[in-house]
Amino acid sequence: MKVAILVFATLAIILPSIRTNDDCPFKNEDNTNTNAQAQNSSREALYRGQQTFTLRLFEVINKIKEKDNVFFSPYSVYHALLLAFFTSANQTETNLRKALQLGSESKVDLMKAYQLDAYLRSVEPSESYIFDSANHVYVEETLPVRQCMLDFFQKEMEKLNFRAAPQEARVHINDWVANVTRNNIKDLIPTDGIDSDTQLVLVNAAHFKGLWASRFQPEGTSKEVFYITPERQTFVQMMRQKGKFNQGVNEQLGAHVLEMPYKGDEVSMFVLLPPFAKENGVDDILANLTPETLAEIVEEGHYMPRQVEVQFPKFSMEKTVQLKEVLTTMGVGDLFEPTSDFSYLTGTVGPHFNDAVHKAKINVDEDGTVASAATAVFSFRSSRPTEPTRFICNHPFVYFIYDKISNAVTFMGVFREPKMMS
Repeated sequence: MKVAILVFATLAIILPSIRTNDDCPFKNEDNTNTNAQAQNSSREALYRGQQTFTLRLFEVINKIKEKDNVFFSPYSVYHALLLAFFTSANQTETNLRKALQLGSESKVDLMKAYQLDAYLRSVEPSESYIFDSANHVYVEETLPVRQCMLDFFQKEMEKLNFRAAPQEARVHINDWVANVTRNNIKDLIPTDGIDSDTQLVLVNAAHFKGLWASRFQPEGTSKEVFYITPERQTFVQMMRQKGKFNQGVNEQLGAHVLEMPYKGDEVSMFVLLPPFAKENGVDDILANLTPETLAEIVEEGHYMPRQVEVQFPKFSMEKTVQLKEVLTTMGVGDLFEPTSDFSYLTGTVGPHFNDAVHKAKINVDEDGTVASAATAVFSFRSSRPTEPTRFICNHPFVYFIYDKISNAVTFMGVFREPKMMS
């Protein structure tokens, strides 16, 4: 059975050799709240921060790729940067806290919330779909690490011999990513991405596989015109079905909204479709997409189910984003400067990242969606129609996959033009 696949990207951070000491207290740990209220507050802070970060990341990537298709996993990038935040100190920690929208929550409370969230996901897997997300911290085996960080990252941390065998270490990390993403993301870190000076690599890999709650019938798929612009057209394999979907109009975005749930109704793809004749419709959607409008779109019961005739492209694509420029624009460019501070991990100021890369892949067909990533998109009317609504995605649109359990956008993209695996 064919499915659609999403692949997360990996964030890789490379550190020069540093020295450390044995002092290992968590800052303010004695004053850290451990009650349920504090844990819930910290988990909420992670959720809120992730949503705001997601939209800012989307804005920056789209400006860099403004004429191209966009596909990435904000979930993957966010969790890779959380690893950087947990290991950072002083100004580097402050910059990451601001970029990740973590407010004034205690760092230790956030670390505990992160652990709790990872635990709950591991012990409560869904029976309806697959969503695996894993973090890993790869450390040069000669690099001293504070005992408290070894304890905290006991499941995620692994020591490798970067100094003597950098290519073997690179292959080992890429193999781990490939395993988590069911071989959808391969060779994440390029040959020149790791060398004998590498000290630290932070990685998140994720994989989603879901079947549509309402499947498209293969015999209904046919070649149709896709309007890249009103004057420029191409062809795409267009899937179609008619059924009940949550659908409505968002006046602030100037777009029709369609929710296509996956089996289990815990994860959905949301499609934001501008009017066909509206110039720069996708750009207007992105300019007005805020945490508030996002929350409104995904809110249960906000859009009522109605009979909808859906036409949606069948497509595959793989995208690589060089994150150094993106993260610098977002205010954390000091990650790549010698002045960056990761003494929370090591006890000594000095390490910095050399590079960061994200790769994501998606395949959407009649049965559903498979996606993986690693980090080393008709006429406009707001009145309710008396006939079945037609939601025809034959021109550029915005789309995202939303996990209702984690309150997280796991994948996001802009479909501007059919390009197979570009």
